[in-house]
Amino acid sequence: MTVCVLDDETAMVEMLQESLRCLGFASIGTSDPQFALEMIEKGRVRVVMSDIKMPGMDGLQFLEHALRQDPGIYVILMTGYYSLDNAIAAIKRGAYDYIPKPVDRLRLKKSLDELADSFNRRKRIRTLEQQLLTDLEFHGVVGRSPAMLEVFEMVRKVARHYTNILLIGATGAGKELIAKSIHQMSPVSQQRFAVCNCSAMVDTLLESQLFGHVRGAFTGATDTRPGLFEYANGGTVFLDEVVETSLPMQAKLLRVIQNREIQRVGSPEVRRVDVRLIAATNRDLRAEVLAGRFREDLFYRLSTIQIRVPSLSERLDDIPMLIQFFLKKYNEAYSKQIQGLTRKTQAVLLQHSWPGNVRELENVISCACLTSVSEFIDIDDLPENLQKPAGQNGKAGDTWRPLPLEEVRRQHIRRVLEACDGNRVRAAQLLGIGRTSLYRFLKRSERKSVAAPTA
Repeated sequence: MTVCVLDDETAMVEMLQESLRCLGFASIGTSDPQFALEMIEKGRVRVVMSDIKMPGMDGLQFLEHALRQDPGIYVILMTGYYSLDNAIAAIKRGAYDYIPKPVDRLRLKKSLDELADSFNRRKRIRTLEQQLLTDLEFHGVVGRSPAMLEVFEMVRKVARHYTNILLIGATGAGKELIAKSIHQMSPVSQQRFAVCNCSAMVDTLLESQLFGHVRGAFTGATDTRPGLFEYANGGTVFLDEVVETSLPMQAKLLRVIQNREIQRVGSPEVRRVDVRLIAATNRDLRAEVLAGRFREDLFYRLSTIQIRVPSLSERLDDIPMLIQFFLKKYNEAYSKQIQGLTRKTQAVLLQHSWPGNVRELENVISCACLTSVSEFIDIDDLPENLQKPAGQNGKAGDTWRPLPLEEVRRQHIRRVLEACDGNRVRAAQLLGIGRTSLYRFLKRSERKSVAAPTA
């Protein structure tokens, strides 16, 4: 642990360096604040002992610059005019300690020993976290929360059986990764794994993508191409957002499941395929069946086994491990050596609601790794919406205003429903109320909104 000594008096610098040498610490001495900042930028020092009274840049200004450059730096301020109020003010601004001159060697030793012990603990913790991360990684999925451990256990049970599976969960929760893990643990893991996002294509293009087409079947079909079912024959096909398919397309999918047959677009020839189908949705398929938007027979065929992938708000225990996982991933991708996050940044991320789930967290860490210039990601490296906490109504800058309790309740239920993508069953579970109570409340709210214009 190298300590930088910064003081405008050369004799004081030399004396403090000698004290540090006797205490067993390496040191760099300087009277130039800019040189000390350069040492911080280069990562040469982790601790700086700085005088308060200096020409050009005083100790508090240096503290501000140092923390902006590296939020993980420790600055010990020294002063000949010590007071408790000044010490408290300095520590609130980010100083590690505030000590009087002449420097008491025993007090200095205590502070530096505590820092050295803290560094050693952090180093051991990082090593253990890396080991834990390796142990907890489940085929590319990271989790240690009870909700995720339950998912992993279910995946282990069903992966070895060649049956259709339905994955249910919010957008960005990691359904595709779970589907890949099922394939990797299955008897056909050496075969192909094909992915199709059903919500990204119109029906005609989706049919060609899944079943293939022959030359001249439609405008632009200049050659004959196999579809994903043929491409992954013997392996697994993952249909993401299967609820977005039309009823005619659902009938064709049902034929694949029942008869293991497909027809290329524009061809009368029937081809045999043997694929395992894993489907995913972010909506309540039972509700879609009742609404007539999804075939009941296809629903029962797809949902032989159902696995619900929890949203990030249900597995907050996993956030620290996910952060470490994404830091490792993007350190390698961007050739960075970011050690972690500052405490303030960790607090902000743990308090965020994560409507975009794991995908949103990954995007935040990816962006922060790319823009950060220090060893620790600080709040300034986060997206703007995380730097500025949301107001009362969920928008930055909103001012608080008193509301009736019934209105607060209505807004909260509306937000939970939005977070659950309109899934009332899931919303009722998160709110801790029965479905009947939620339906009754929504009906009452609808009646009030309809009656309001005539009042």
